[in-house]
Amino acid sequence: MIPVYWLGAVVLLLVIEAVTMGLTTIWFAGGALAAFFVALAGGPLMLQIGVFLVISTLLLIFTRPAAAKFMNQKIERTNVDSLIGKHAVVTETVDNLKGTGRVLISGVDWKARSGNESLILHQDEVVKVSRVDGVKLIVNKITEE
Repeated sequence: MIPVYWLGAVVLLLVIEAVTMGLTTIWFAGGALAAFFVALAGGPLMLQIGVFLVISTLLLIFTRPAAAKFMNQKIERTNVDSLIGKHAVVTETVDNLKGTGRVLISGVDWKARSGNESLILHQDEVVKVSRVDGVKLIVNKITEE
């Protein structure tokens, strides 16, 4: 009768995974499946539980990072994150020491700072957005890459 419980656990964990699509229970479904086969072979309950725990842990440790990377590769940047890597035009000289600087990107005016503290970026220069810091764009000369 115990193999039926393990098989039920496999089905339940797979259903939960299908509903959530969050890579949360798939690892334990693999462990339950391994325990199911141990139960079918007549292994004692403690061995079944041990196999479940070991296989689940191994799957979680060794396959989750690769699976998470595969699942998250189609994430599209939105809002301010979509600006990273784009080109902008300096509309006001970017001088970190004076605290000045503005750029125009996609028709929107942004406060800007240079990624290189000592570098001054002049008006009409084309720069590349390297990151966003609060409400400021951190930009670099395109030739600095």
